[in-house]
Amino acid sequence: MPHDKLTRMANQIASFFATQPGADQAERVAAHLKDFWGPEMREALKAQAAEDDAEMAPLVRDAIALI
Repeated sequence: MPHDKLTRMANQIASFFATQPGADQAERVAAHLKDFWGPEMREALKAQAAEDDAEMAPLVRDAIALI
């Protein structure tokens, strides 16, 4: 899966959780990625974040640290 698509999908997930009440949005994004994304997708997202995370929402960057 192209890296830009992974970032776009992760940003969409983060956008949803950013609207939810509470202070645990990053944990909830991380949990969603763990529950619904395969290990290959998570590893590709981590690799992309290490390479260039400029397009990633801050909430995605926070969540990546938790997965």
